[in-house]
Parts: sequence; structure tokens; C-alpha cells
Amino acid sequence: MIFILIPVAIVLAFAGYVRLAPSDPARWNQMPESVQTRDLPGGAQRVVKAGPDGLARLDAIARNWPRTRVLAGAIDAGMITYITRSALWGFPDYTTVRQTGDTLEIYARLRFGRSDLGVNGARIKAWLDQL
Repeated sequence: MIFILIPVAIVLAFAGYVRLAPSDPARWNQMPESVQTRDLPGGAQRVVKAGPDGLARLDAIARNWPRTRVLAGAIDAGMITYITRSALWGFPDYTTVRQTGDTLEIYARLRFGRSDLGVNGARIKAWLDQL
């Protein structure tokens, strides 16, 4: 019986940590120095022309996306970071969007693991398709 309870306890502890670990806005509400359209092992970056109200329009889309909430930032600040959690385990992915002129720079990345299996790039594409 103990051989069953120990692995179950480990899985539950891991699931609790993933869902309850704090997200520091100072760490995650940041952009790399250079953003370009490319896929990364743990995320994706996109640069798109969206017009002067691009951030406001994308913000409305992101706020209505399932399991997504704002971590930090605001339209007036020109940059917002969102947390989107996976359905089953609640793994957090962070998507930071910055408006520079008529251009949106988008940087989506995972917090845990090494590969996001293309989830962040797919989310960015879905958001941009709605934009």
C-alpha cells in the first residue's frame, strides 16, 4: 500500500506546486532586448503590424481566452503580461505583449520544463487570427 501512496503523494505535491507557485510580476513582465518572429524551444516570439490600437484590441482577445488572466502591465503602460494555464495540470505560460508605434511585439514562454510542444506559438497565432 505504501508503494502506491508515496507516488500519489509526490504527484499531488507536484500538481499543487505548479498551481500555487507565485508568479513574480517583476520577473515575468519583461521583454528580451530583441524580439523577432521565431519559434523557441519553450515558446515563441512574433512581431506584427497592428495599428496604434493593436495592444487594446489584443488585450480584449487575451482577456477572453480560456484560463488566461493579466499578471502585470496595462494598455496605458504599453505592455501587458498574461498567464495562461493548461487545462489538466495548470502549467503556467507567460505571454508579454508590447506596443511600439504601430507594431506589437509578442513573447510567449513556458515556466516549467524545456519544451512547450508548440502551444505558445499556437496561442499567439489564434490571438492574431482574431485580431
